[in-house]
Amino acid sequence: RDGNVYFQRFENGGHPVGELKIIEQCDPERTGTTVTFKADPTIFKETTVYDYETLSTRLEELAFLNKGLRIILQDLREDEKREEFLYNGGIIEFVKKLNKNKKSIHEDVVYVEGQEDGISLEVAFQYNEDYTSQIYSFTNNISTYEGGTHEDGVKRALTRIINNYAKNAKILKEKDEALTGDDVKEGLTMIISCKHPNPQFEGQTKGRLGNSEVRKLADSVFSQGFERFLMENPESAKAIVGKAILACRARNAAKKAREITRKSDLAT
Repeated sequence: RDGNVYFQRFENGGHPVGELKIIEQCDPERTGTTVTFKADPTIFKETTVYDYETLSTRLEELAFLNKGLRIILQDLREDEKREEFLYNGGIIEFVKKLNKNKKSIHEDVVYVEGQEDGISLEVAFQYNEDYTSQIYSFTNNISTYEGGTHEDGVKRALTRIINNYAKNAKILKEKDEALTGDDVKEGLTMIISCKHPNPQFEGQTKGRLGNSEVRKLADSVFSQGFERFLMENPESAKAIVGKAILACRARNAAKKAREITRKSDLAT
């Protein structure tokens, strides 16, 4: 910075070894920060040996979550390896990778984004022919594997918008049962990424986002974007709603089968 290269070293959990000092001059236009990290065996007591696959998976995830960010991973140990991650499509490419070996029911990955009061939300998703769902949410690049308010808001909007569309398009009749959250999640691959200036995490492992204001924002942003997609892509909308209706019918058939089995057991 300002034509100088500065250096400072830290040890023992981040305590500075010496003062920040200038070690050389450079082009005044040159800026940036380089951090070199070596695991401290007094803190990482189980092992200080880096697992390449663990680092590769996490760094690729970070590249997906930050579109346009280039990350280079090099392993200079015995078996030298090098990987470069750059995804200009961001979480859209994340969904494409997860669905790579699956048959999607609509061509394009749906992408929705929006922000309010310094909080931003990105959602990308695509349905496939599977019966299970893959929903991964993140806050400030941290995996919220237990969900949270950002995930709650998106899921709530997803269920409501699909039901509204199905009824307005007369795919669902007035007397028909409404589709449930489980129905609309079947075959869904989704990435939710929230950036928050002051996130509040819940639980011992900090795996759940607790900020109440995010639920409303997520619902609003996702609702507007998803409604627009359904209106502009009627064939994809029909496929998505049809998938949910089949899931609903399968759920009801399984319920009836259980009831028949239960009554039969009681009779005997």
